[in-house]
Amino acid sequence: MNTIPVILVFYPFLGGLLSYAVGRKQKNLRDYLAQFIVISEFVLTLLPVLAAGGRIGGETIAAFRVPEICGFGLGFTMDGFRVIYSMIAALMWMMTTLLSREYFQHHHHRNRFYLFLLLTLGATMGVFLSSDLYTTFIFFEIMSFTSYVWVAQEENGPSLRAAGTYLAVAVIGGLVMLMGLFLLYHQLGTLEMSELLEAAKACENREALYGAGTCLLVGFGAKAGAFPLHIWLPKAHPVAPAPASALLSGILTKTGIFGILIISSNLFLHDPEWGMLILIIGVLTMFGGALLAVFSVDLKRTLACSSMSQIGFILVGVGMQGLLGEENALAVHGTMLHMINHSMIKLVLFMAAGVVFMNAHALDLNEIRGFGRKKPLLKFIFLSGALAIGGIPLFGGYISKTLLHESIVEYGGGWHMKAVEWIFLISGGLTVAYMTKLFVAVFVEKNKSAEVQRRFDGMKSYMNLQSKGALTGSAVLLVIWGLFPHSLMDRAAEAGQSLMHLSEFGHRVAYFSLANLSGAVISIAIGAVVYVCIIRRCLMKEGRYINRWPQWMDMENLIYRPVLLGFLPLVGGIFSRIVDSAVDLCVVALRKTIYRDSPLPYERPEGNVFTVFFGKILNGIQAFGNLTWKRRKPSGKDYIHIMAVRSEELAESSKIIQRSLSFGLMLVGIGLCLTLIYLILW
Repeated sequence: MNTIPVILVFYPFLGGLLSYAVGRKQKNLRDYLAQFIVISEFVLTLLPVLAAGGRIGGETIAAFRVPEICGFGLGFTMDGFRVIYSMIAALMWMMTTLLSREYFQHHHHRNRFYLFLLLTLGATMGVFLSSDLYTTFIFFEIMSFTSYVWVAQEENGPSLRAAGTYLAVAVIGGLVMLMGLFLLYHQLGTLEMSELLEAAKACENREALYGAGTCLLVGFGAKAGAFPLHIWLPKAHPVAPAPASALLSGILTKTGIFGILIISSNLFLHDPEWGMLILIIGVLTMFGGALLAVFSVDLKRTLACSSMSQIGFILVGVGMQGLLGEENALAVHGTMLHMINHSMIKLVLFMAAGVVFMNAHALDLNEIRGFGRKKPLLKFIFLSGALAIGGIPLFGGYISKTLLHESIVEYGGGWHMKAVEWIFLISGGLTVAYMTKLFVAVFVEKNKSAEVQRRFDGMKSYMNLQSKGALTGSAVLLVIWGLFPHSLMDRAAEAGQSLMHLSEFGHRVAYFSLANLSGAVISIAIGAVVYVCIIRRCLMKEGRYINRWPQWMDMENLIYRPVLLGFLPLVGGIFSRIVDSAVDLCVVALRKTIYRDSPLPYERPEGNVFTVFFGKILNGIQAFGNLTWKRRKPSGKDYIHIMAVRSEELAESSKIIQRSLSFGLMLVGIGLCLTLIYLILW
């Protein structure tokens, strides 16, 4: 059983390489092989559950270490949380791979997509099953680079620009995370997750610990899509293929949340200051994503902004864990369950959006309007996800949002916490509003073009049997999951609570009491008002959906690109020019004083003794040739001058190379000196 974690990680890597090799000759065989790999991966994730008789607790089930890899070695482990999320990841990959065969039927570069689909599965498993932050970082970076290919899959202008943004955020976040790991290892002497809590308690330099934690928060928050590093999320999802969008939204963002949970529950367990920081980020992410989704008129962009908002809900739960201290059971369970709910919901919604796109070849609500009017199966699938994410009672999203809301109410506090509660309820209302907009546009309203509507209504075989099985199975699982909150959802939350160091849950929550239902009723009422009074009246014109969000309020174009591509290079160039001029001034000053040039007894007009010597020889050969074999066409070149010019060119090239090497070595030396000073003083 101890080898299960490492098999779950490296099996998809090997499978991806094998499927790529097969796909170069047999594309159909490649598709079936990829499906076999993801299905068998899902079966492997079930083995620990079956071995434990279906009861998974917080104890470690399996652990495995690969020594001598990347210096520290790679460590993997499985406990309740990791078992659950490895199952969810494998389930999502299985369903999206089943859909991919039909979705990519007429696409190019399918072999490349399947390769990186499986490589990313292995990297994602490596993140969730890692037992130390170094292993987490290694697979986190692998996952960032392999998933980049998903975003750039279509290779058009928008996809390449979005992929560039995605990669830039991932790389910058990864570098900041690496700095955090350096600082953390220097302070605590370990990166093992099981040792972090005790080491952090014994750490006296809290300022340095907060610095390390903040660096790690930036790295993990960038992948999670937390404000203000969310800029990649609304742009990457619409351009990526629908199966990839489902994974980007439903599971890859959770790797960032996983990292935030690790540092919040180990470095800053029950720390109110850290909890307040996470809460503020969560509130901004939650409300900002919901607001963007209300204004969006693109199906997948709306779902992408919705993902940002739901990540905010989860971060609110993480923040409340720190504020509530040891009495944080509601926040722990709400965080865990909303992570699971969001993964399963976005699997359903993005696959449904993929079905719409592969038939209508559009995502604009005005163009796909009325697509699902006579498609009851697709309507049920989409509605199950919409009701769940809207927090409607009897669906999973209601349970997790109720727990998160009750954790805010339980904390109490002053007016600022009352404001957080109302922003929470309003964000839930905005969720109801934008999901109602999507459902009404696609499944209720008629298209403005009668001809287009007849074409939509005439699509009887809009997805094949395999795709129907993947979508229907995911939707049915989502419905069943929400119908049994105590027997399914509570048990899953209890299995994962040990990661957040909660030992006992306490009393059983009456989810459908009037007090708990009141929060959902308020959000539903707010959603109805927003839909009727804002979406239908202000965001529609002459029966068409209008995106009234100001284009200049794009944070990437407003702040990030001007700063990173304009201001910082300008400042860096000015600084480098000053340093370069200062070095030149020092050299001139030294040559005029200490190292004053001495006058030469004889200075040649050009060249040196060697160029003159060889030039005279060549001139002599030329003169002899003019008297003999070149008498009819004598030559008159001055080889002394030619040799001098060649010598100057060679010397100049040598100086350029020396200066480049010297400058590079100087920078390396400065970096090493700064590193040594830091290690000595701190």
